[in-house]
Parts: sequence; structure tokens; C-alpha cells
Amino acid sequence: MLKDETCKPYYRGLDAFLENELVGGQTILPARKDIFNALAATSYEQVRVLLVGQDPYPTPGHAHGLCFSVQPTVRPLPFSLRNVYRELHEDVGCEIPNNGYLGPWARQGILMLNTVLTVRAGQANSHKGRGWEFFTDRIIELVAAKKTRVVFVLWGREAQKKRTLITQSHHTVVACAHPSPLSARKFFGCRCFSQINRDLADAGLALINWQIPDV
Repeated sequence: MLKDETCKPYYRGLDAFLENELVGGQTILPARKDIFNALAATSYEQVRVLLVGQDPYPTPGHAHGLCFSVQPTVRPLPFSLRNVYRELHEDVGCEIPNNGYLGPWARQGILMLNTVLTVRAGQANSHKGRGWEFFTDRIIELVAAKKTRVVFVLWGREAQKKRTLITQSHHTVVACAHPSPLSARKFFGCRCFSQINRDLADAGLALINWQIPDV
């Protein structure tokens, strides 16, 4: 479905930019094999929730291609993810797990998509405006073209700009503050997880089991 995108001039430019980063000695995160993990983990047919993130964690060893998720061995967890777990506990009663690996959500049809799919190690937002946004906007448009309901989850101002790509009335949007420490005060109490399940139930779709198992 994205084959045409990879032939477009912007994508070739993005490819060249990433190659130049590597030639210049920069470390790009996540690892090349993990860049498209969100698409590999949740097929188009499966998608019933689309969670929009910003860019990957810039700390080496953290990012693995699913927004907000980290590798199972990462300790301590990023602050944003800790805040997500706190809200999950208060909203739907989930026990706080001992890891930050959100793969079980992906397997239930949650596409965890950053709007920018790579970052320079140690430099947040360093690959912003290089072309990934065109690619991920196309993904959002394709998901919005689905005939069955998708719940679009937009945390924070940057994600909420994507609302213009979601024009079909059978979809729903759950928008609230970002869980980062800078805006967590507004994120806490949003009860977005129970709202997502209500929106899925209204469309006759299976609910998400939000509990992340311990490893």
C-alpha cells in the first residue's frame, strides 16, 4: 500500500539524508531493522486503534519502532511511559508492569505510529522536517480510509494536528494532553483508555486488554 510513496522525490531525499547521517558518523535510532516495526507488528487489516506519537526515544537501547514503547530490559522507564501506566492504573485498574514493552497492544490491533520514524542518538526531534511526516501522514490517511471504525488517539498538540486527516464520520478521535512530564498534569484524569474501549464497543469491536504482562 505504501509502495508508491517510496518512489516519490521526498522519500528519496529522506533516504539520502539518513545515508549522510550514517556516513557522517551519527547513530540513528531505532536500529535500521526496527524502523518499520509498527507496520510489521500490526497489519492494516488488524488496525482498530491508531496511537500517534512524535519521534523515537533518543536514548540508545530504548526505541524499537513502536511509539511510547521501550525494549523489555530498559530500566528505568521513560517518564512519559510511567505517566501512561499511572493513568492506566487509575482509569481501568491495570497493575503497573515491570517493563515498558507495549508489543501486546500492537498484537491487539493498536498501530503505534510515530510521525517521525528516526532520530539522531541523544538529540530529540533531530529528524523532524526531513520527510518522514509525508510518509506517516499517508499511513494515517490509509487507516482513515478503512470502512470499519478506527479510534485515533492523539496525545498532545503535535498529534492533534493530524485530526485534519481523519474526515470519515464512522471513526472517533480521543484527544488529550501529552503524557510527558511537561503536560502530565493535564494528562492525568483524561480516562482515555476506557473511552477507547467504549468507542470500540459502540462499533461492535472487541475491547483492548490494556494489561501489559511482567517479563
